[in-house]
Amino acid sequence: MNRSGMANLPLHGGKAPLWLTGRMQNLAREITNIIIEEYGPANFLARLSDPYWFQALGCVLAYDWHSSGVTTVVTGVLKTALNPEQHEVALCGGKGKTSRKTPTDIQTITTKWNFPQQTINELLYTSRLIAKVDNNAIQAGYQLYHHAFLITKQGDWAVIQQGMNTQTSTARRYHWHSQTTQTFTDEPQNNITCNIKHNQTLNMTAKESHATRKASTDLAKEPPKKLIKLLQATNKTPNQSSLHMWLPKTNDPWLQTQPSLNMPRNINWDTLSRLYEFQPQNYEELLSVKGVGPATVRGLALVAELIYGEKPSWEDPVKFSFAYGGKDGVPFPVERKAMDESIEILKKAIQEAKIGEKEKLQSLQNLRQLIPNQK
Repeated sequence: MNRSGMANLPLHGGKAPLWLTGRMQNLAREITNIIIEEYGPANFLARLSDPYWFQALGCVLAYDWHSSGVTTVVTGVLKTALNPEQHEVALCGGKGKTSRKTPTDIQTITTKWNFPQQTINELLYTSRLIAKVDNNAIQAGYQLYHHAFLITKQGDWAVIQQGMNTQTSTARRYHWHSQTTQTFTDEPQNNITCNIKHNQTLNMTAKESHATRKASTDLAKEPPKKLIKLLQATNKTPNQSSLHMWLPKTNDPWLQTQPSLNMPRNINWDTLSRLYEFQPQNYEELLSVKGVGPATVRGLALVAELIYGEKPSWEDPVKFSFAYGGKDGVPFPVERKAMDESIEILKKAIQEAKIGEKEKLQSLQNLRQLIPNQK
């Protein structure tokens, strides 16, 4: 094998040229036609929620394999290439301002497909909550700017969203799938992809954070005045340790921007009042309340730890680093089955696509770049 290690995915500005996106749309439409006809809409969503397959698709479509734009451009191309009536799959939302149109897109296509309003409401809730989980419950400095919600006529869904960290100039992509998500708050993602693993990331979705989630929920049900007293106690108790004391000496750009992971100064007390009135029964309900953002999540977690001793996880949940792994096990062992399956399915789709021979040869050559030479 001639490749190992990780691929850097820097933030790239600008737009893909029209000559490229036009070609990508035609090729994506052909590949989509064959895969959905062969495997069905639900299986197509399952493949898109697999970071290996998604990255390989980006390479086949001739986009920069190492760019953060592979997420936004590929999903944008798919949104154009997918015909909801023909493929029974729709892509809602997108990048930046387009992501805010996700609820309208979901409402439009599901109404057209005659979904019951209750089901539509559940899908709208799912889209909104998933964005809040990745943006607020996992804190490593990545602000979401892209949210793509895919749905089939049968009700299966997948989410591909991405956040940016301006301090490290990198992106982080989150994959979700309805068939693998059993809960929204306990390690729910299908995968999280990034080339950087931070030394300190508040991860309230980790299994190790279960007790902190419960304590945070209990605290949110307390009268705001009592919570204020608890916060004051954490600041005034003699010899009371605070989270910033546990930060390691590091060159991590994310941590260098954080003077302290102590109590945030911008907690919205109106939000805490709403939480008290709402009386959330679990952490999912807590996150769903309007106004609950990173500061509220971090503040409640701090109180839960300092007052009740319930420690959250500070382990970065990144599992995949835009690479198939290395022969020496760095950054992780090669997952040959996932690699081979991704390549074979796309190779077959390209060969059967109704495109010119030149386009086929170029696409196969792009795909071949992902295949390591094995002795």
